[in-house]
Amino acid sequence: MRATIIHGPRDIRVEERPYPTVQLPTDVVVKVTAACVCGSDLWPYRGVRETAEPRAIGHEFVGVVERVGDAVTALAPGDFVVAPWVASCGECPQCRNGVTVACDHRASWGSTDEDGFHVDGGQGEAVRVPRAEATLVKVPGVDRPDAELTADLLALSDVMGTGHHAAVSAAVGPGRSVVVVGDGAVGLCGVLAAKRLGAERIIMMSRHADRQALAKEFGATDIVEERGKAGAEAVRSLLGGVSADSVLECVGTEESMDQALRSTRPGGSIGFVGVPAGGAELPIGVLFAKNISVAGGAASTRVYLPELLADVLAGKINPGKVFDVEMPLDKAAEAYKAMDERRAIKVLLKP
Repeated sequence: MRATIIHGPRDIRVEERPYPTVQLPTDVVVKVTAACVCGSDLWPYRGVRETAEPRAIGHEFVGVVERVGDAVTALAPGDFVVAPWVASCGECPQCRNGVTVACDHRASWGSTDEDGFHVDGGQGEAVRVPRAEATLVKVPGVDRPDAELTADLLALSDVMGTGHHAAVSAAVGPGRSVVVVGDGAVGLCGVLAAKRLGAERIIMMSRHADRQALAKEFGATDIVEERGKAGAEAVRSLLGGVSADSVLECVGTEESMDQALRSTRPGGSIGFVGVPAGGAELPIGVLFAKNISVAGGAASTRVYLPELLADVLAGKINPGKVFDVEMPLDKAAEAYKAMDERRAIKVLLKP
């Protein structure tokens, strides 16, 4: 089968790899119908995170179950499923406490599971899914979704759940004012999540017209283009002289965290979900002086999937609009380049 392999900085290739098979009774094999490139994939692409040896890449996919292991009863061939960005067991203390991303038996796409078997990357034609019943979410009543629904479902594998995690971590709720730092797919989904949770004022920090337009469509009430001290002052001006109740940090750099801190009122909350890219250390003195609460981290999207899926199927949210470019799998290298150069918000790949 064809699969996307990262060899090093800016070296993405689509290569032939063995077609996955069931290795354990709890496995299933999923034929991928749509995958995508994540902003976090750009860190190894840019060389910020080292690629020690060539490996399969991609952690967002949807598709159809092809084969099931002998112990699998809740899934069957033909089921359409959404895969969260990591595999988890659903039974360990971490999973029972809603932190599936820290599962004792976690397996990442494009790695090796605890039993020593290869786990395929999501940017390929098929994936062996370990601990499938706990990991995958079946889409009820849907066998072959159309293009729009496919995009919405694919967004639930990571970016919509991650944006939602940022909003929940920042205590977003009815009547709250919100600032979103980062206008990538996660930040845009953070706007959608904040609107869904009842925020009264949602300020998107963005300098790109296309992303500003989508942010407004998702529920942003205001746009701020300034950065640093000027950006924080613009937020205060919009909010009548006070900073925001809740701030969503969706980038992962020192600059983005500084912007989040500057934009949060005393006693406010920050939800951070940007994958750390170095330098984003929290100044304890500022948190102490302003009584700012900080929560977040890697999102357990498997936990959020059922409620978000219900809203997608009911037509209440359309997170798939973050996909502004679609390419065939063979063009994966170009997809990475387009996102790296900010010519695309998020690229959907079709195997």
